[in-house]
Parts: sequence; C-alpha cells; structure tokens
Amino acid sequence: MAGEKVIHVTDGNFEAQVLNSDIPVLVDFWAAWCGPCRAIAPVIEELAEDYDGKVKIAKMNVDENPVTPGKFGIRAIPTLILFKDGQVVDQITGAVGKAMIEASLNKVL
Repeated sequence: MAGEKVIHVTDGNFEAQVLNSDIPVLVDFWAAWCGPCRAIAPVIEELAEDYDGKVKIAKMNVDENPVTPGKFGIRAIPTLILFKDGQVVDQITGAVGKAMIEASLNKVL
C-alpha cells in the first residue's frame, strides 16, 4: 500500500533518521491545515515507492515539530529539502510536479 514507505520524522529523531542516514533523504515539511501540502502528499507517497532503497522519503509536521524547521529557515510550506551526508543539497518550496522533484532526486543518485 502507498504511504507505508514514507517515514515520519520529529525534532527528536531528525538527526538519526535524516542527518545520519547512509542514503539521501528528502524531507517534506508540511502541516495538516495546508492545502498545497495535502495536494503534494500523493506525489510524495509515489516517490517513496519509486525510490525505495535509494532515497529515504520523510515527512515532518511543522506544527508538532517547531525546532527543526526553524533551524533550516522554513518560512513557507510545503518545503522539500534534500539531504545527502547530513548536508542540504537542494530545496524546493511550493506544490510542484513530480518531474521537478524527481530531477532534484536524480542529482544525488
């Protein structure tokens, strides 16, 4: 079933799950009240299936986890940040198409 491959990260496990990951990680910073965040959610789930084992796909609720989004200067959601070896390598803000996100992911593979 779609969505099972997406992991949910928190302020508490962000370092372990994202910064210390041995594969690239795409983090979707979102909120339940955000329409564009809900619109992009199915695309995020598809990408988690498509890139399973190559890129970790994660979601972070900015309302429940205020510390991490602040550290990365998240001012608008949805914001997608791609991490590799604990470093930010790309950032996309707004509800964009799957092809744009895939282009970003393919840069780190």
